[in-house]
Amino acid sequence: MRSVPGPRAEVSPCRAPVTVAVAGAEFGWGSSGKLRAVMEAVRERAGVPVRFVGIGSGLGRPLLADQPVERWYDSDAEVRERVGAALVVLDGAAARALESAGVPTVFVDSLPFLWTDGDRPALPLEASVYCAQRCVELPAESLGVLDSVRSLRWVEAVVGKAEGGGRPAAAFRTALVSLGGLKAPGLGDWTRYPRLVVPAALSALAEHGVEDVHVAGNLPAGAATWWDDMPVRTTVGALPHDEFLKRLADCDVLLASPGLTTLLEAGSLGVPTVCLPPQNLSQIFNGRFHRRAVGAAVRVTWPDGVFREEDALRLRAHGEGRALELIYGGIVRARGEGLAEAIREALRHASAGADWGALASAVGTGGAAQVADELLALLHS
Repeated sequence: MRSVPGPRAEVSPCRAPVTVAVAGAEFGWGSSGKLRAVMEAVRERAGVPVRFVGIGSGLGRPLLADQPVERWYDSDAEVRERVGAALVVLDGAAARALESAGVPTVFVDSLPFLWTDGDRPALPLEASVYCAQRCVELPAESLGVLDSVRSLRWVEAVVGKAEGGGRPAAAFRTALVSLGGLKAPGLGDWTRYPRLVVPAALSALAEHGVEDVHVAGNLPAGAATWWDDMPVRTTVGALPHDEFLKRLADCDVLLASPGLTTLLEAGSLGVPTVCLPPQNLSQIFNGRFHRRAVGAAVRVTWPDGVFREEDALRLRAHGEGRALELIYGGIVRARGEGLAEAIREALRHASAGADWGALASAVGTGGAAQVADELLALLHS
């Protein structure tokens, strides 16, 4: 497997101010969290001012409101200024378009374990630098795809900085429910997941003695009206990434639709975490990785009547899209039977304690600085 050199002890500063384009996948909030973490690392390490311009990311713009992105463009075709390099997280089409336009690009792949030969056309295998995030398990079919990457660089987990967390709690009193991006392309009714899962989660939390809950996710302002007679004090709404990290650090327990960035951020803080049922293919892997690492039965799955995970994993051999058809169709048809009890059981296991930092420790958390070094090296060259 070809790789570019490892982390640099020091990166020479660029000689003049430069512009970096940033872009992330339009589904999920992990891309925005990773962009934020790398941008902060770049500013700390660059030695000269670096301008950032954003491309796309209608979902991520509010989450990056605290970052110095001077201007947003709806697509790379609209950019009419000199860009020295680009940073792209999980948006293969954007990375390929930028490279084709002559912009050297650092592509961050936080899901290298997901890909099979059917996904090759969607991946920027010829990116100037392809940063694959370390994972606890890499299937053989994924290894074959990554062998085709021109300039591969393995990095630790790219997560944001936060302080606090990990404090022992005699009982869970405050909780954060994280639903992530929700509006997946190809999902017919994206409201189905929160309408099913949130009432079950709130019921389980109330029975467990939790008193205050915040439900974070890409939800409309009136989403709180979806759930009648909420059994605990509940606030609902999207959070900028910095505020999300603060809430995460301060809560007693996290219930998360298992996006990998969220699980790693919680792990780096030592926050007890329960994985809610998966919304997509990658979250099947993420939930399994987390449960295995922490060594506790804190993962909730869908009943077989919604979809069988093994069926989804078999379908991925034909590309992620085939597996998503099965998953999304099952969620839209689901009725939520047994979810509250399954979440209550997972909470009981979580309250007994576990090695909450195990997943983050297994892959490391220094990836933001490592990706920033690669980006700065492109700018310097």
